[in-house]
Amino acid sequence: MARTNYFDVIIVGGSYAGLSAAMALGRSLRNVLVIDSGLPCNRQTPHSHNFITQDGEAPLAIGRKAREQVMRYRTVHFLDDVALGAVKTTGGFTITTKSGAIAIGKKLIFATGIEDRLPNIKGFAPCWGISVIHCPYCHGYEFRDQRTGILANGDRAFHLASLVNNLTDKLAILTSGAPTFTSHQFAGLKRHAIEVIDANVIEIVHRDGRLEGVVFEDGNTVPFHALYAAVPFVQHSDIPVSLGCELTEHGHVKVNHSQQTTVAGIYACGDNASPMRSVANAVAAGNFTGATVNKVLVDEGF
Repeated sequence: MARTNYFDVIIVGGSYAGLSAAMALGRSLRNVLVIDSGLPCNRQTPHSHNFITQDGEAPLAIGRKAREQVMRYRTVHFLDDVALGAVKTTGGFTITTKSGAIAIGKKLIFATGIEDRLPNIKGFAPCWGISVIHCPYCHGYEFRDQRTGILANGDRAFHLASLVNNLTDKLAILTSGAPTFTSHQFAGLKRHAIEVIDANVIEIVHRDGRLEGVVFEDGNTVPFHALYAAVPFVQHSDIPVSLGCELTEHGHVKVNHSQQTTVAGIYACGDNASPMRSVANAVAAGNFTGATVNKVLVDEGF
């Protein structure tokens, strides 16, 4: 890419949502730039599930194939780089990157994902996305009927337990502190024989990311094959907020039914704008966003 270029749309983030948006726009002959650093959040996950035609495929393989297909569209351009900042200008936005490149676009799409803030528990990070997991729909079937833990408390733990209980009856909640369930929730857990362990978790025992057990502060080690964890997150990129985009109370970029943010001309799709974290949802959201932005450009220019 030349040091300065002009585009109809600049897409920051070239994983599933960003590539899907780029394909929709490329098929309408929009001049598009995709800026991506090549570090998707699920790069450690061995298999992607609940995505029709791609069930069981490696996420990185899906991403590579997607990029190869999008690159066939001659009006879509790629820049392997990191977007550092953006400013609104007359008629659009200017993006600057780590390498010093400058790109100007009429519209921006942020498909930048989120960054999980993993707890400081020994063994947690090597298992994340493999056997320490976040989503029953993405991973639950593979751990059906197996000894499973939920590392969470209160409403979040109860919500996960209600979903996972349909997949296994060998289920325990690890609150790592005093439980904060309501009396109604306690009754529901008891009715389904879901154990609650309140000792602090200090270590995840694993072999190459495959969970074997959980070590507690009281010295006990309990065997598990899978552990769901509700971890906090932050936006992977702070550029949307710097441009004035609002976040929801849960920390996602706030978008309307057209995936437009609270700033005109800026759109967001994928994990950064939705609590439904899955490859299938990111692809769908990206495709819709690309079509929406194309229609906006048509209405402005026709």
